[in-house]
Amino acid sequence: MAPSPLDESACQPPSALLKLESARFGSLRFSPGLPQRAGFLALLFAAELLAVTTWLDTANLSRAGLIGLIGDYGASVLRFLVTFAAILTTLGYIKAKSALRRISNRELHEHPIGWTFLAGHFGVMAGFVALSARLFWSNSYGFRADCMAAIWLAAGILGIALPVFAVFPPKLCFRLVSSTGYVWVPSAIAGILACLAGNFANILWKPAVAVTFRLVKGLLSLCTSHVIAYPATARIGTSTFSVRISPQCSGFEGAGLMLVFGMVWLWLFRRDFRFPQALLLLPAGVTILWLLNAVRIAVLILIGNAGAPGVALGGFHSQAGWMAFNVVALSLSLAAPHVPWVTRRAPRPQSTDASGENPTAAYLIPFLMILAAAMISRATAAGFEWLYPLRFFAAGAALWFFRRKYAGLHWGFGWLAPAIGVVVFVMWLALDRAAGAHPDNGIASGLAGLSPFGRTIWLVFRTLAAVITVPIAEELAFRGFLIRRLIRSDFESLSSRRFTVFAVVVSSVAFGLLHGGQWLAATGAGLLYATVFLRRGRIGDAVIAHATTNALIAAVVLTRGQWYLW
Repeated sequence: MAPSPLDESACQPPSALLKLESARFGSLRFSPGLPQRAGFLALLFAAELLAVTTWLDTANLSRAGLIGLIGDYGASVLRFLVTFAAILTTLGYIKAKSALRRISNRELHEHPIGWTFLAGHFGVMAGFVALSARLFWSNSYGFRADCMAAIWLAAGILGIALPVFAVFPPKLCFRLVSSTGYVWVPSAIAGILACLAGNFANILWKPAVAVTFRLVKGLLSLCTSHVIAYPATARIGTSTFSVRISPQCSGFEGAGLMLVFGMVWLWLFRRDFRFPQALLLLPAGVTILWLLNAVRIAVLILIGNAGAPGVALGGFHSQAGWMAFNVVALSLSLAAPHVPWVTRRAPRPQSTDASGENPTAAYLIPFLMILAAAMISRATAAGFEWLYPLRFFAAGAALWFFRRKYAGLHWGFGWLAPAIGVVVFVMWLALDRAAGAHPDNGIASGLAGLSPFGRTIWLVFRTLAAVITVPIAEELAFRGFLIRRLIRSDFESLSSRRFTVFAVVVSSVAFGLLHGGQWLAATGAGLLYATVFLRRGRIGDAVIAHATTNALIAAVVLTRGQWYLW
């Protein structure tokens, strides 16, 4: 009887078996692709840069010798290097796409991660931290201090080079840089402009405030004849309620945010647009958002004049800006592909499944409904979000609408799901305790002002949202959709167990950033929820883990009065 394929190794000679086992062992080396390596480097450098710039202040350095040069020009040089690296990477990818594709498909798989280089990086950074403590907190100067500063600079440069060489072999790095040609020239120019941006921004603040002031005055004049305006102090309003337009309210920051969003969006969908025509979308989006910022300030003044200054200066002041940004960004994204002058091809219909429904909508709409309800409830709040139950009903309506779509998902779960939920709960409380003092979120005082019935209703729906609708909506969006969408646009063609390290990390970081000041704990939670989801490919595992965590946090809040956890 002929041997089965499973017994094929039994027919191999000993030398062949040794080669076979060696190949199997070699395949266990960790050798991710280009996106995963680049993503790892970006996250590592971003985390370390955030820690270093938060901890170290060049104002603490003496102003003599090499240390003085670091104190005077260190921040500008760092800003130049970050901008230069980002622009060089972006333009280099555009110029050397074919070379990068060959590297990604062939050469990177032959070069696993260099763990020795990576270990060396953390060792060097430990020395960098120790030297930083001496340089920045001892106010030392002289020849010995300058020697220490030189070693500190060398450690910083080595700390940057080692992880790069760990991810990309040195010879490959030099080939990559040489393949980009003269891309370093515009990258260097952009870096220099970034160094000058601080002074340039200060120059623009004053005219930006003046333009916004005139726009607000014109809008108010259409609604009331009792406009009080003081251009010298940028104070404007009515005899009942007035505000001062600060530089932060001039629309300059929103314009910068829209500019960044537009550039990233055009980069992601660059194949669908004509250049340079598509670049006109950037000033168009910035202009529209600038005008809406003036509308926001005018409406804020009218709300305060109507007798609700708490709402005007509280929820509406902070949330209306985000609402305007979201509206403009979403409108720009949806409308631009239908403008023939800037698009490269005819608009493509949204992908649909066999039932004619957009598969993306079922995963994202419940989450987006929660965000929309949150913006509305916060905009109408004066410290306490009394309309929080709106989030529960908005998400519940979306989940009910797509209920037939969800019937095909795997909602089963095992014992590991609640166990992971408990682990995340413990981690969340530990990191929260390490964070120290917590700002007052206004829940305690807000509940005290409600009647017993109103207080009970609010707490019931706040808890139901935390335990039911929020876990389902967020897990559908981040684990069910985003992980696979980062791998392939037709994500539903992939198995629910399919993942890449890049997709898991990016989706978890996005989940963490959604939680604001608790981003670190939420990012760790996202990684653990992704782990339990991908183990069996069941969305139910992730939902139960998430619901367990939220239920335990709700129990602590309700029994111990730790409202800051909400």
